[in-house]
Amino acid sequence: MLLYEYCPFCFPMSYKMRKIAEDMPDIKIIHRSFSLAWGKDDLIKMFGSMENAKKEILAHWEHANTTDPLRRFNIEGMRAASFDLPTSKNPLCASKTAGIIEGETAYWDLFDELQKTMFMNSKDISQADIIEECVNNTAIDFDKWKKQFNDPATLDKVKADIDLVKKYGINSVPTLIVNEEHRVSGSLPIEELKNALIRAG
Repeated sequence: MLLYEYCPFCFPMSYKMRKIAEDMPDIKIIHRSFSLAWGKDDLIKMFGSMENAKKEILAHWEHANTTDPLRRFNIEGMRAASFDLPTSKNPLCASKTAGIIEGETAYWDLFDELQKTMFMNSKDISQADIIEECVNNTAIDFDKWKKQFNDPATLDKVKADIDLVKKYGINSVPTLIVNEEHRVSGSLPIEELKNALIRAG
């Protein structure tokens, strides 16, 4: 099980896990959503203000960029953007919707598209029009996605994921839970992740 949020360290982690999935086709990856910043109130509680949140979190982006094999972060683009940093609720619901209607591959594809749109293209992925643009950039059936996204059951499933990770006692992302018991935290180098999977498997 792979626990994700729209956080800077999850962006390179997704790339690494795709490479691992190519090299280790027998592993099964199940995505679950986890939110450290569900809404603006959470960011204000953590950082004191949205302005402070943006400043401090962009420093995390700089660190995360060093863990990204492709160095894809557009930090200056987001720093110059006029909007606050996006929060997690809407994009997590969007990805969960894709998973509900079309499975884990669709979840992952939309998750990555949303991540790219924020970290590389400096867009506010908490906004409905940006999310819909991302859906249309994938092979996901938009009409089915839209119907499911507006279904209250989708939000319930995201909240159930959050309850699940709380049950595991997890408070950071990204985190791998291997065979429902072994925990691997952080966006580690690919070979370290492979070795951890081999040891846990």
